[in-house]
Amino acid sequence: MPSPHPRLPLSRRGLLLAGAGTAAALGLAAGQAAAGPRRPFGRYGSPAARLTPQTLYVDPHGRGDVTSVREAVAAATGAGRTLVIAPGTYRDTVVLDTTRTGATWIGASEDPRDVVLVYDNAAGTPKPGGGTYGTTGSATTTVQADGFTARWITFANDWLRADHPGVTGTQAVAVKVQGDRSAFHYCRFLGHQDTLYADSPALGTFARQYYAHCYAEGDVDFVFGRATAVYEHCHFHTLDRTDLAAAPYGFVFAPSTAGADPHGYLVTDSRVSSAAPDGFYKLARPWVPSSDTTARPSLTVRDSHLGPGIDAVAPYANMSDAFPWQSQRFAEYRDTGPGARITVPGNRPQLTPEQARSETRATYLGDWAPWKQGC
Repeated sequence: MPSPHPRLPLSRRGLLLAGAGTAAALGLAAGQAAAGPRRPFGRYGSPAARLTPQTLYVDPHGRGDVTSVREAVAAATGAGRTLVIAPGTYRDTVVLDTTRTGATWIGASEDPRDVVLVYDNAAGTPKPGGGTYGTTGSATTTVQADGFTARWITFANDWLRADHPGVTGTQAVAVKVQGDRSAFHYCRFLGHQDTLYADSPALGTFARQYYAHCYAEGDVDFVFGRATAVYEHCHFHTLDRTDLAAAPYGFVFAPSTAGADPHGYLVTDSRVSSAAPDGFYKLARPWVPSSDTTARPSLTVRDSHLGPGIDAVAPYANMSDAFPWQSQRFAEYRDTGPGARITVPGNRPQLTPEQARSETRATYLGDWAPWKQGC
């Protein structure tokens, strides 16, 4: 299946302007616009002709089994359930709990801009019963179950700092993923701070995740967490900021890999672009949470293009001076672009060719090969 990302995808601010029914206006091929008014579920059947008995159809206009993803998840109990989601903007929070293993969610139009799961909670948003949501509670979508697969879906959090000047907890998660063997193909992750939370359910659990041909945008730590995660052929985009007068505007990656986990984040054959001035973003900083001061954040970026938005002189920074980035597991290999230029070698640890041979998706993911899954 050809990638639906030949162009720079629409930003989070523009996502609702390019929702369902805009495939023709965006110049997509006829095959990519299959889920039009007459066929909201494209090539994936319908309630009258299900792919499998385990398939549920979601459509906001009432042509499916239910009208919201939240309703569909509630109805799809047990293992191995598939949701085929028609084009639309689904504004709700969703939790896929640990009992719903082996779930698959498919954006029926095969263009992630058409199927948008979005909400606007932040860490500092007051809860109805008192207190605030916190970072984890801010997530629009939470995936706790193992064996989850998503294709052609946008996961978004459209909470904006400018709209809430009195809120200090500005983390606003689009999706939190904790399950082992979680795969995302041709998906988008839109937010500002803490957009994509690639995590695990517990300190001693190593959750493997795979992101292929995906797009993620944000500003502060917008890809973060404890998972063992591979990002392959992905596009990371840093946002401009009008609320700050000087660099750095933020950080792309903030892994919090457990010390016992041999593998953290692997970014390969990907690219980083920016809407901010040149050099205003750091590539990464290590997150050593107070709940796990033994963490040793791990990030390898290899064979990827780093645009001029990345500070080439000092691409890494500390989140806490008690845990300097130099003591963590950060490395690069054969990266290109202005943001990858080595001007201060001590600031850019590089793998040797021998080390690079073990920094692969197969090494990170073991006996799980999600890149072989068909579309």
